[in-house]
Amino acid sequence: MTTREAMPYDLVIVGAGPAGLSAAIRAKQVASEKGLELSVCVLEKGSEVGAHILSGAVIDPKALDELIPGWREQGCPLADVPVTENHHWVLTKGRKYDFPHFIMPAFMNNAGTYTGSLGNLCRWLAQQAEALGVEIFPGFAAAEVLFHEDGSVKGVATGDMGVERNGEHGPSYQPGLELHAKYTFFAEGVRGHLSKQLIQRFDLRANSQPQVYGIGIKELWDIKPEKHAPGRVIHTQGWPLTDAWGGGFLYHQANNQVALGFVVALSYRNPHMSPFDEMQRWKTHPAIREILEGGRRVSYGARAINEGGWQAVPKLTMPGAALIGCSAGFVNVPRIKGSHTAMKTGMMAAEAAVDAIASQRQGDELTAYTTAYEASWVYEELRLVRNTEPLVSKFGGTVGTMLAGTTMWAETLGVRMPFTFGHEPDHTKIWRREHCWPIEYPKPDGVISFDKLSSVFLSNTNHEENQPVHLQLKDPSVPIRINLPLYDEPAQRYCPAGVYEVVGEETGEPRFQINAQNCVHCKTCDIKDPTQNINWVTPEGGGGPNYPNM
Repeated sequence: MTTREAMPYDLVIVGAGPAGLSAAIRAKQVASEKGLELSVCVLEKGSEVGAHILSGAVIDPKALDELIPGWREQGCPLADVPVTENHHWVLTKGRKYDFPHFIMPAFMNNAGTYTGSLGNLCRWLAQQAEALGVEIFPGFAAAEVLFHEDGSVKGVATGDMGVERNGEHGPSYQPGLELHAKYTFFAEGVRGHLSKQLIQRFDLRANSQPQVYGIGIKELWDIKPEKHAPGRVIHTQGWPLTDAWGGGFLYHQANNQVALGFVVALSYRNPHMSPFDEMQRWKTHPAIREILEGGRRVSYGARAINEGGWQAVPKLTMPGAALIGCSAGFVNVPRIKGSHTAMKTGMMAAEAAVDAIASQRQGDELTAYTTAYEASWVYEELRLVRNTEPLVSKFGGTVGTMLAGTTMWAETLGVRMPFTFGHEPDHTKIWRREHCWPIEYPKPDGVISFDKLSSVFLSNTNHEENQPVHLQLKDPSVPIRINLPLYDEPAQRYCPAGVYEVVGEETGEPRFQINAQNCVHCKTCDIKDPTQNINWVTPEGGGGPNYPNM
């Protein structure tokens, strides 16, 4: 057995996203206020900070104002484009209708928000963290949770490097590192590999609803200057979705660039649906096409989104560790925002951890974090909109939106709804193939709409081809034996990167093929597979997409 080197820290944070970096910064700030020397380490599986970060993004700066009050004057890239216009379109196949914003509660207005690259914001936050003495290690994936003999979390171990597909050590083999901590924060993002294990081990969902998800597919386009209006924000609902609910967005950002994308709730029923192809079809709508014509697509990516809200937040702490950000799920679905809530939860957890360390405690549960969360604006913001997603999911985009709007207005006016709707896991919602209609998607034109493989190319995705496959099948026979006859193997369509294929059907010898090198780490397969047979695990550090400006 290879001996791993161990490194001790006061605080280890898994994931250099907005939650993890905010936690690191706040921990250092509080420690400085207390005159405490605090060692903080952040592990990031991407090749650099921001490489795996993907969001719309329109960002509420509320948490950033608390964390770094002078950020606007300190070169933060988020300050470049304040939101100046807010539009909501209801689409039919050939037309659009403006939805008046005065019908929506005031918190749905984007006044005071900013649009830009969340990845670039994280890169800037990493600079602020390092200036405070935080150690950040990109390209190191946390692959294993370590435990003390009493069952409390001891830290994490990074994955071994140079392991070949057959499990043997290759010529470049290097064992992983153990990072031991007084407290460990898991900020892995949506459906985190280690967070998922901890939720199960410590039964953190005993008193919460199941988490539910959407998939967001995003592109960056350079458009003609005469079509560009910095700060213009457009959201759409309606066409082309029928069986599912979701919608599109177009954010006019800096440098004649538009971030556009499409979100599909993963509660959809039809196994023939392809969220990727729905997004490509959406771009052909006359109102969307008019913006893009004459432009050029420059980047592509996809990622799952937490949509469960207030009632799906699990217990946040366990002995020696805490879940922060999207590892727990703090997205405000109707606002289409989660970065500000993720940052604030990281800050609250950091304050609790530093107080515990200053009191000579370690390895216990940070109950002060839970207490702070339940008294925070994050808790109240999510509680206010807790019934929105379930209502739209149950009653559809038109009726559900009306009911959701009514409940949000009532809550805003102080009428506390006496009910909270629950959720059902997304993988249980899919129907058998014979009960659904096939969907014929138009062939991509290579100008406005594109295929999956050319899209993955723009994500700069790369994995060492000889490493073990990080998309594990619990039973390799299930895709062909069960999923193909019952559901037409939906992995072929719900994956936005062409990872899964059924080959050989024409000869009567179908075989399930996994193109793991294409994986953009969106986690959709781990969520939507109807038999829950696919387990997404962390690949070798540095692999996956390399998003430059997403």
